[in-house]
Amino acid sequence: MKKKSLLALIILSAMVFTACSSNVAKTEEGPKVYKVGIGQFAEHGSLDNCRNGFIEGMKEAGFVEGTNVQYIYDNAQTDGSAAAQIYNKYATQKVDMAMAIATPMAQVAYSTFAGTETPVIFTAVTDPIAAELANADGTPAGNVTGTSDKLPVEAQLKLITEMFPNAKNVGILYTTSEVNSISAIEEYKSLASKYNVNIVVQSIDQGSDMPLAVDAILPKVDAMTNLTDNTVVANMPVLIEKANAMKIPVFGSEVEQVHKGCIASMGLDYIELGKQTGHMAAKILKGEASANTMKFEVIENASLYLNTKVIENLGFDVDPSFATRAAETFNDIIQ
Repeated sequence: MKKKSLLALIILSAMVFTACSSNVAKTEEGPKVYKVGIGQFAEHGSLDNCRNGFIEGMKEAGFVEGTNVQYIYDNAQTDGSAAAQIYNKYATQKVDMAMAIATPMAQVAYSTFAGTETPVIFTAVTDPIAAELANADGTPAGNVTGTSDKLPVEAQLKLITEMFPNAKNVGILYTTSEVNSISAIEEYKSLASKYNVNIVVQSIDQGSDMPLAVDAILPKVDAMTNLTDNTVVANMPVLIEKANAMKIPVFGSEVEQVHKGCIASMGLDYIELGKQTGHMAAKILKGEASANTMKFEVIENASLYLNTKVIENLGFDVDPSFATRAAETFNDIIQ
């Protein structure tokens, strides 16, 4: 009996020692630090908000920068070749996740990491299906998922025609290489007759084309509306300045554009869109979900944003009820 007791004691002591040693090793190593590469297509407020919202959403889900997650951030400045370089760098750095902000960036990220185990998560992609990031049923095309900033096109058309009933020609500038813009224009055209307007479009290939494109389209329209077109939005001051000179109202596609000089928008909150993406990313990193099975998500809440300073500066006679309805009203213009 004594020998058995002694043997049991030795075994128990060994188990306790092993457990304690294991705990010490985990404590010494600390939590795994996940490396997330964030590629952003352009430098403008809505995409900046997506990035900030993503980091905040990750934090809400338990991923704190400097503790268990490291972010690597790069901006392509609307340059496709730069986007490719960014994700090739992330591949070399063996990131645990590639994050992409805007459609062109998401397409490059997916192409770069296709066939690997590295998940790609995107945000601010207007039409993931048209961008070939998702199948027709919303399932991922590969190890890729994220959130869509699909525009509330009909709500925007309704707003334009309510604020300016005499507006018959609505102009849209877009970049030929951005499939998100092309799909949005098709939706505008499909709804135009319902609101008794004509959609007038003008394309650009790059940001430097904006001045001539704006000069070409403004004489043909009564109002302008922006898409989530990254190149156009990055060069929005050109449009605002020239449209203001001709007293043509410019409608934004989200709240940031309204604060920067657009008259109004039935727009999205890109901070919230980024947070939603961060929550999805956290589930993938925790192993609670997989990017190759998780359907992309669409932010559905669009709100009215209004800039009364723009209305005042341009001398428009706008029904005061719009200010009452607005989720947020600005009385200044930020640069």
